[in-house]
Amino acid sequence: MQRRAIGIIGGMGPMATLDLFNKVLQHTDAHCDAEHIRVYLDCHTGIPDRTKAILCGGESPVPYILESAAKLAQIGAELLLIPCNTSHYFYEEIAQKSPVPVMNMIRETVKAIRNQGVTKVGLLATDGTVQLGVYQRELEKVGIETICPGTDAQAEVMRLIYEGVKGGAPTFDVSAVEREMQRMREAGAERIVLGCTELPIGFATYGVVAEDTIDAAEELAKAAVAAAGYPVK
Repeated sequence: MQRRAIGIIGGMGPMATLDLFNKVLQHTDAHCDAEHIRVYLDCHTGIPDRTKAILCGGESPVPYILESAAKLAQIGAELLLIPCNTSHYFYEEIAQKSPVPVMNMIRETVKAIRNQGVTKVGLLATDGTVQLGVYQRELEKVGIETICPGTDAQAEVMRLIYEGVKGGAPTFDVSAVEREMQRMREAGAERIVLGCTELPIGFATYGVVAEDTIDAAEELAKAAVAAAGYPVK
């Protein structure tokens, strides 16, 4: 299989960008520097907020994402990754106009869930991702039911993402999010999907311990290593 260089369209947010890069490294079965994938990274922090664009009529992120895609392709990227779940609302337009292939984090995550034989999941994600059914549509196609947070719990998830991780808070009260995860389990969720790339960072930073989560960024990283033609660890 031909090996391809990866480009990461980053900045949504910066910590999630670094987290995806780390996961690509961690899941490449390499034993020296030269066996790792060549990765180009554009931490484009000027990309407009995706949730505001979807729900509040804010500026579209698509032209900015395509600008990053073009620059990454120009310097050698042959396969693009976007470490932002919410931006996948715009995936079809981005993929159609990108100069090189763009992987779909949502579909790779759903594929991993299906392969585990799971039939019901809980979803933690941004308002945009949840309200527009970015995950629910793909899960429904393969017969997997989705449990979404209630209004108050969803507000706490958004606080964790924006005030906690994006805000750089050294500590954050995650008890409300933990209670919502337990409610989802009691309602039959076999896995909890971390459908925002800030959430794994927040869980690690603020001490959320959960062995039943599916990390979308990690699933994208593993799929990308394979798609780039490298052995997956």
